[in-house]
Amino acid sequence: MYEPTHLRTFLAVAQTLSFTRAADRLGLRQSTVSQHVRRLEEATGRPLFTRDTHRVALTEDGEAMLGFARTILQAHERAAAYFGGTRLRGRLRFGASEDFVTTRLPEILESFRREHPEVDLELTVELSGTLQARLAAGRLDLILAKRRGGESEGRLVWEDSLVWIGAPGLRLDPDRPVPLILYPPPGITRARALEVLEAQSRAWRIACTSSSLSANVAAARAGLGVMAHTRGLVPPGLVPVAGLPELGDVGFVLRAGRRGGAVQEAADALAEAILAGGDRLHRPG
Repeated sequence: MYEPTHLRTFLAVAQTLSFTRAADRLGLRQSTVSQHVRRLEEATGRPLFTRDTHRVALTEDGEAMLGFARTILQAHERAAAYFGGTRLRGRLRFGASEDFVTTRLPEILESFRREHPEVDLELTVELSGTLQARLAAGRLDLILAKRRGGESEGRLVWEDSLVWIGAPGLRLDPDRPVPLILYPPPGITRARALEVLEAQSRAWRIACTSSSLSANVAAARAGLGVMAHTRGLVPPGLVPVAGLPELGDVGFVLRAGRRGGAVQEAADALAEAILAGGDRLHRPG
């Protein structure tokens, strides 16, 4: 009744909230994506999305379909692996941005380990720029990280806007340098924050710098300054801060190395598991 191909397309649209970005992720034409969604809506007898020229949103039935789609696809892949007689194995070095530590990524990894017990999964949590460098050097096999502005590489999992955040009572003096809480280089949000401030000739100073998200969040909660962060992942106790230049959007993407063989198969399987559960990366664990 529910074609796996149509379910994968539905998940891609639900996670990107864009038929165009879903088509890019899946390597399909936009018309094909629309056709898959239409056929799934015909199968359910319910509209799954509301859409106009400006935005795409899930309906209540679309929200319900998210869980069903993941369950159906997981069962489909388990059956294919069982009857196909293939078992993934090998050592897979996976890197993830610290942004995802407090989301439900651990649940996705746990499910992957259950499904593929012979894959030795090694997890590295680092800055996105560091992860990209390690992938390029052959020290990681798959990464889930932010994509730099202007880049097109990687499979888009999720796109969101960056916002300035700080303690609820924080007030910025427009006549004084903006106190910044930053990751060290090559932090992608660091580069974006400095770029937009410099573009508007806004003075700034570094109030805190750390490669640890928890340390930066603690500094922000203490009122030391503001930090650039993904809107959908704003930590508890912090709120958006107005009066500063727009930071634009940021994409979170999957990028794989080029090792081939069993490692590539394991990397592909983990990538598909993350893409299938991509909507859970917007939410706290």
